[in-house]
Amino acid sequence: MIDKATAMDTVMERLKKLPEGHAIDLRTYKRNRSVLIRRDGKDAFTVVQNGYEKAEFETTRKKMKKLLKTLFKKEFPRSTKLRLYTLDDEQAGEHLPRKVI
Repeated sequence: MIDKATAMDTVMERLKKLPEGHAIDLRTYKRNRSVLIRRDGKDAFTVVQNGYEKAEFETTRKKMKKLLKTLFKKEFPRSTKLRLYTLDDEQAGEHLPRKVI
């Protein structure tokens, strides 16, 4: 769990080190909305929005910050904490379902 206030910096740092084919999954506390960021190439990323709206974006690392800022406002408007998962090659291609406790 990370604070929403520092989530942008944390994600941008992790994207620098993220291997090709791997992904970062950001979710709300209840795990019902998510933003998945998958690295496709050296400077190519696919961002999958799955929550209030469902959409897929292709972007570069340079344009990532502006896109994530918009998505954070849409998908995590009242959240103060976010769950951050790092996914490997096998898990990055599929949407992980909400975990039921």
